[in-house]
Amino acid sequence: MIKYALACAAGHPFEGWFGSSKDYDDQSARGLVECPVCGSHQVTKQIMAPSVLGTRDPDPAPHRQFAEAMNRLRSHVEATFDDVGEDFAAEARAIHEGKAEERGIYGQATGQDVVELIKDGVPVAPLPPKPRAKGEIN
Repeated sequence: MIKYALACAAGHPFEGWFGSSKDYDDQSARGLVECPVCGSHQVTKQIMAPSVLGTRDPDPAPHRQFAEAMNRLRSHVEATFDDVGEDFAAEARAIHEGKAEERGIYGQATGQDVVELIKDGVPVAPLPPKPRAKGEIN
């Protein structure tokens, strides 16, 4: 995984995590990198100091435990919540306003949709990414 400091054309700073620099380049070229504040797709990498590890190998156990916990969380959501796909923002708002049955849902939303939901007091949270297959790990 690689973390980039990013900013949109409006100057909103944010961070993005990617599997590799190639993943960032690919997602950026396809317009998938989006400012979480304004939804702009005009995003650029910012200058940042590299993270340098010491000479001894770090203990991988905490990272593995964290990844396993995130995988369990995602599996639980997928098994027990309704996948509403691209209708997530509308369905979350309808549930919040009492116009739809109260239940756990997940799906996709744009950054702008998420910002508007949060501003309106609708509780939302990102779903952990799907675990990568061993061949996809860099």
